[in-house]
Amino acid sequence: MNPLRVVASVLAALLGIQSEANRQHDFSQPSPLPYMITAVVLVVLFVLGLMAVVSVVLD
Repeated sequence: MNPLRVVASVLAALLGIQSEANRQHDFSQPSPLPYMITAVVLVVLFVLGLMAVVSVVLD
């Protein structure tokens, strides 16, 4: 499983632009764990980024 493909797939899913073919490929993988870990990390990074932007704007 290519880590870059996992990140790209999770980003596409988070943005809602993932193709049906890619979704089918992802669901055919033996374990969802890499996708779940990547999604959690990306969401945490997104929230931290938003917090940083708000902090800079309010200062």
